[in-house]
Amino acid sequence: MKAQELLERISVDPQICHGKPCIKGTRIPVFVILDALAAGMTHQEIMEEYPPVTEEDIQAALFYTSLVTHLISGYT
Repeated sequence: MKAQELLERISVDPQICHGKPCIKGTRIPVFVILDALAAGMTHQEIMEEYPPVTEEDIQAALFYTSLVTHLISGYT
């Protein structure tokens, strides 16, 4: 999946979850996906726990976080 396609799966809307980045079309914040991965959940377990989430959404959450980390640290 291309970078732009991944980014289109993430939405930031002040009216949803206080503007936190979420999986588009859901109220599942990106940090929930990251926390689940950090806790050792597999992609399959995350998709079972949060049925609207797809494999592509998990990839998008990781890609989005990577971009934000690069921006914060000054890397481009």
